[in-house]
Amino acid sequence: MDQDNKFIDMHIHTNYSDGVFSPKEVVEYANKMNLLAISITDHDCVDGIDEALRAAKKCNIEVIPGIELSCQVETNLQKNEMHILGYFIDYKSQKLQNVLATFKQARYDRALTMLDKLKEHNIVLKDKSFIQNAQNQSIGRLHFAKALVMEGFVGSVQEAFQRYLSYDKPAYVPKHYMSAIEAIELILSVGGLPIMAHPFHMHYNDKAVLKDLVDNGLAGMEVWHVKHTDSLVKKFLELAKEFNLLVTGGSDCHGPFKKDIPIMGRIKVPYYVLDDLKVANQKRSNKLN
Repeated sequence: MDQDNKFIDMHIHTNYSDGVFSPKEVVEYANKMNLLAISITDHDCVDGIDEALRAAKKCNIEVIPGIELSCQVETNLQKNEMHILGYFIDYKSQKLQNVLATFKQARYDRALTMLDKLKEHNIVLKDKSFIQNAQNQSIGRLHFAKALVMEGFVGSVQEAFQRYLSYDKPAYVPKHYMSAIEAIELILSVGGLPIMAHPFHMHYNDKAVLKDLVDNGLAGMEVWHVKHTDSLVKKFLELAKEFNLLVTGGSDCHGPFKKDIPIMGRIKVPYYVLDDLKVANQKRSNKLN
C-alpha cells in the first residue's frame, strides 16, 4: 500500500478498558478513516488485542499490540500519576498476565469503594453492569462518569469529574500503581518499547525526572496527542531530541459517547513514525539475541 499521505494512530482504547468500541469496531473505524496502522493500548489490559488482530486481517490494517500502564513518578517530592505506553509487547507473556491480574482486581475493589462513596452523597446508580462486567474489563473513572451522565446526575463527563471523581472530590479513590521505572522494566521484559504517554500530564520541565526514566530504559515520548497544542508539540519534540527519544503520537480515542464523533485519526501521525519504532525495536531485539 502506498504510504504517502497515510497516517497511523498509536493510542486507542477499546471496551476492554474504558473505550466504547469493541476491538473489531476499532479496526473497522480505523479502516473507514484510512489509517494504515493502529495500536490497541487499553489501560492495564491486553484482552482486546487478539480480536483486533483477527479483524485487521480483513481490513488490511496493521495492529501493533500495545498497552497503557498506570504508574507514578516522584517529582518535587510529590507522587504524580504517569502513564507508560508499551508497543510490540508479548501480550501473552505469563509474567505480564500475572501483573495485569493484580491490576484488574485492584480496579474492581476500587470501583466498589467508589460506589460506596457515591452512596454517601445520595447517588445510587441503577445500572451497575459496567462493574458486574469487571472480569472482562479494566474499570476506571470514565465508566463512572458516563454512568452519572446517563442516569442524569450530571450533565457531562467533565462535570462528573469536576464534582465527584477528580482528586479530592467526594468519590475519588486512588488507583493501584506501580512506579514508572517498574512499568518501563515490565514492558522491556516482555519485548516492548516503553513510551511516555501524553506528557502534558507530566511536570515536563523536570528534566531530572525525565533523565532518570531514560537512564532506566524509556525509549520514547508521545509528542502528538489530542490535548497537545502546537506549542506543546514543539516543546516535546525539542525534549525528545535533547534526550535522544523516539517520537510517536495518537488520538487517545475512547470511541463515541452519545453523539460525539470519535477522535480516532484526528491527530495526523505519519507512517514513518512507526517505521522508526520498528527499527528501534528490532535493534533492541538483536542486542538481546
